[in-house]
Amino acid sequence: MMEKDAASAWLGLEVVDHGPGRATCTMVLRPEMLNGFGIGHGGMVFALADTAFALACNDPDATDTITVAAGVDINYIAPALPGLTLTAVAAERARAGRSGICDITVTQEREGGEPVTVAEFRGRSRTIPRR
Repeated sequence: MMEKDAASAWLGLEVVDHGPGRATCTMVLRPEMLNGFGIGHGGMVFALADTAFALACNDPDATDTITVAAGVDINYIAPALPGLTLTAVAAERARAGRSGICDITVTQEREGGEPVTVAEFRGRSRTIPRR
């Protein structure tokens, strides 16, 4: 999946961990990712969380299905500061039939090494036939 993901490549996103029902991704918040207030654009934070969500939901060995977003909610908790690394940790919470739920926490390590929660993302997934 990541080999064909041009958006995640542009973001400079790195996959730190990936396994069944889990994923951890990071990216550095660059100047072109900031909004008019000089903090991380919500769309950039969302994109990082969304990629971690997709990785956690999809079985890399599946050949006849893919799992896509059916809907998501994101709550922005604290501003994402420029020049620092954002980390998205995804964990699948439930799966029943073709539907699933995955929670993703986006953090940013601040001065002193203390991680600050930037956003909480909940994704609802649906497994569909590969086209």
